[in-house]
Amino acid sequence: MKTKNSHLLLPISTSANSIFLIGLIPMDKCTLESVEMLTSGNSADSSLDLWSRNDVQTCTSWKAPIIWEGMFTPSHYDQIHRNKGSSVALTVFAVGRYLDAYLETFLNSSEQHFMSSLPVTYYVFTDSPELVPNIKLAPNRHLKVIKVERHTRWQDISMMRMKAISDVIESDIRHHATHVFCFDVDQVFTGRFGPEALGDSVALLHAHYYHLPRMLFTYDHNPKSKAFMKTGDFYYHAAIFGGSWRSVKALTEACYRSIMADKENEVEALWHDESHLNRYFWLHKPSRVLSPEYCWDTSIGYRSDIQVYRLLWAPKDYYNLRTS
Repeated sequence: MKTKNSHLLLPISTSANSIFLIGLIPMDKCTLESVEMLTSGNSADSSLDLWSRNDVQTCTSWKAPIIWEGMFTPSHYDQIHRNKGSSVALTVFAVGRYLDAYLETFLNSSEQHFMSSLPVTYYVFTDSPELVPNIKLAPNRHLKVIKVERHTRWQDISMMRMKAISDVIESDIRHHATHVFCFDVDQVFTGRFGPEALGDSVALLHAHYYHLPRMLFTYDHNPKSKAFMKTGDFYYHAAIFGGSWRSVKALTEACYRSIMADKENEVEALWHDESHLNRYFWLHKPSRVLSPEYCWDTSIGYRSDIQVYRLLWAPKDYYNLRTS
């Protein structure tokens, strides 16, 4: 059965030895001579140390930073964003059995680790508002529940979230928050996930692909799909994406239009909304890229370049969660 993350190990052997060897494949290196050459548009980034991590890639070819542990001073980003009045909307979908299985742990861990220095509003999308747990929130933290339809197929839930996020940005978020972060619910915060992650357009390197050559990235290669790609820059994980509310609104609207165009043509992208997301970030380069520290899968095992776990994949039980 094809599941949302079954593509993770398709290109390669799944043996422990092969996974270990993948971690030895070197990443490209940042070639900038000065941090002033970054084009992130974030004044706080003038303090980034792009050369503190010579074991990983710390900037992209289009001069956006890739954020790793050791590159930044946390208190500096906290202070800069407090002074700027930054605030964050966090969207998360908890539909069907995903609510009982994951939502309470996700929210409680977020209260411990996500943007603790800034105002945060949670937007929980669910088909069962009455079952959303009562979470004790810190000052300047709020939670809003939005009822959504439960689709029969999990793929449709995954893809239709793009429209739901776009709609709530227009009706609510843009009036109250400077930034938006969109998360899958089956994850647990385990370390600081702070304002160093904020930018105009933010993408996440997929934990299973950041060491692999581009030829093994599982882009959608079907020319009939709006998600079609021959090649790209990185393979991004749809479990997390974010940015300014304007940028996230543009992304979600564009992905929704592409998804609906595919539906009209009776086509479904290989990895659903993640395929459309990768296509969008290929055409519209993110201004900030997060390292896999920000969404790690412990089944990969030890990697010397992952010095901290900020968010971990929760154990998956797709068969029971996706069957009624």
